[in-house]
Amino acid sequence: MGRFLVYLRSTVLLFFSYFNICLITADIPAAPVNVTVRQLQANSAVVSWEVPDGDAVIGYAISQQKKDVRMLRLIQEVNTTTRSCVLWDLEENTEYIVHVQSISLSGVSPASDPISFWTPKEAEKSASKEEVQQHYTQLRMGEMIIILVVLVMWAGVIALFCRQYDIIKDNEPTNNKDKAKSSSEYSTPEHPTGGLLRSKFPKNKPSVNIIEA
Repeated sequence: MGRFLVYLRSTVLLFFSYFNICLITADIPAAPVNVTVRQLQANSAVVSWEVPDGDAVIGYAISQQKKDVRMLRLIQEVNTTTRSCVLWDLEENTEYIVHVQSISLSGVSPASDPISFWTPKEAEKSASKEEVQQHYTQLRMGEMIIILVVLVMWAGVIALFCRQYDIIKDNEPTNNKDKAKSSSEYSTPEHPTGGLLRSKFPKNKPSVNIIEA
C-alpha cells in the first residue's frame, strides 16, 4: 500500500511538472521573422525584423559576430517596442553574421535564422557619393535646359503677338483715310456729307402747283 501511494504521488508530481513546462513553453515568444540588413555603410548598418502576431514582446537581443571568428557581441534592450537596431563600430570590407531574439516576460525566444552581410569599403562609399552627386548635377542641368527652352518659346510667342499687333495698328490710319476720301468725293455744299443722288427737297414735304384761271 505504501509503495502504491509513493507511485501515485510521483505520477501526480510528474504530471504537474509537465503541465507547468508546457505552460511556460507556450508563453515563450516565437523567433523573429523577416530579418533584414539595410543602410549598409563602412562602419555601421541597421538590422530590422518583424514579430509574429500575438507575441507580447518587451525587448530584443541581437548577437553579432564576424564570420569565422568566435568572439560574439550581444546587444540587448528591454522596455521597448522597436523593431530595428543600429550596429556601430563595424569594420569595413568585413562579413558579419547576426541573430535576433525576442524577449517577453516569460523568457527569450529562439534565435532567428542567421543573416550575413558585408560592409563596404570606404573608397566604394566615396565613389557612390560621387555618383549620386553627378547624377543630381545631370538632373539639374536637364531641368535648366527645359526651363530655357520654355522661356525661348514664350519669348517667340510674345514677339509674334507684338508683330501682329503692330501690323494691325499700322493698317488702321490707312483705312480711316480711305473712308474719309471716299466720303469727300461725293460731297456738295448742300450735302457736305455726300450723297448727290439725294433729293434737294425733304421727302415728307408735299409739292404745291398754282394754276391761274
